[in-house]
Amino acid sequence: QVKVKESGGGSVQAGGSLRLSCEISGLTIRSACMGWFRQALGKAREWIIADIHPGRDPRSYSDSMKGRFTIEQDNAKNTLYLEMNSLKPEDTATYFCAAVLKREHYCPALPDYLYWGQGTQVTVSS
Repeated sequence: QVKVKESGGGSVQAGGSLRLSCEISGLTIRSACMGWFRQALGKAREWIIADIHPGRDPRSYSDSMKGRFTIEQDNAKNTLYLEMNSLKPEDTATYFCAAVLKREHYCPALPDYLYWGQGTQVTVSS
């Protein structure tokens, strides 16, 4: 059984930083494609980055987050991180880590990411 657990959210002022963690069990990072998405209250899901897999270039989906958000993965801990800097009030949302078993030569499309956790809340005040 695959389980995903996000943590590290909190409340910060604009310009602050947070580091989110994504712990995965039942699926190794080396066999998975992973990503992060967020969902603000009353808004649709917004993908941040996906196709994260060792040896692959991940795919970013948001120009507003480029240069502010970076990813890091610790294969030994089977954990993915999202480092968020220069946070803005519009970054306020619940952040989710998603995972799916990697296909032989490619990562599945976004709708096929099967596993995610409860999310972690990020609140940025002005």
